[in-house]
Amino acid sequence: MTLDPEERERYARHLVIPELGEEGQAKLAAASVLVVGTGGLGSPVLLYLAAAGVGRLGIVDGDVVELSNLQRQVIHASTDLGGRKVESAAAKLRALNPGVALDLHDLTFTGEAAAALVADYDVIVSAVDNFPTRYLLNDLCVLTRKTLVEGAILRFIGLAMTIDGGESACYRCVFPEMPAPGTVPTPAEAGVFGPVAGTIGCLQACEVIKVVAGAGVPLYDRMLQFDALAMSFQEVALGREPACAVCGEHPTITSPADAGRV
Repeated sequence: MTLDPEERERYARHLVIPELGEEGQAKLAAASVLVVGTGGLGSPVLLYLAAAGVGRLGIVDGDVVELSNLQRQVIHASTDLGGRKVESAAAKLRALNPGVALDLHDLTFTGEAAAALVADYDVIVSAVDNFPTRYLLNDLCVLTRKTLVEGAILRFIGLAMTIDGGESACYRCVFPEMPAPGTVPTPAEAGVFGPVAGTIGCLQACEVIKVVAGAGVPLYDRMLQFDALAMSFQEVALGREPACAVCGEHPTITSPADAGRV
């Protein structure tokens, strides 16, 4: 990759970092990243990945912008109310960095469509707020050997982990079974402290950039927990679970058709 003068100025603060430099910036420009969700987590992820110069961003969301979103979903604005989230997000990203290619997927992330989308990108970001989609993403990325950057938030707590599909501990290694409906409060029921979404989303963007550029140590086999009330971070060591249903020694989830199964 040869940077033109405008790109050299745009990415100047990356180019002088030894761990990134021109080689890292070239890797970012050649990368494709799928971000599933444009809410509290997806907003900062998308903004920072576009700002960093990721070459192609896939944006998945089937919802419209609602007033209650705006307390934490900073990629959307009051003028976007009632509009499609993917269109709202894309408008902000184009204004931020017109050099990034955007794929808009205005759909519910399920079934064959989900498997096809995951297969078409280098790195996947889980920025969702429900368990069925979270487990589906995990299973698809393990089965197809994709890198998945996971994040979750509720009230004042957030967590992040990065999964090297089929190599590191996956989400099911930590949480083997999907909670039964109604047993865990949703963000709408329990609430979300807005800046927690920004914090975890930024950590996810960090992880994507590191993975793509080959810089630093990703959160493989580790989970980072953030408590905004205590203003503390805690790292939890993880490991592959031999009995894991998708990446264990005798998996019961063995194909994309099985992915997301309870």
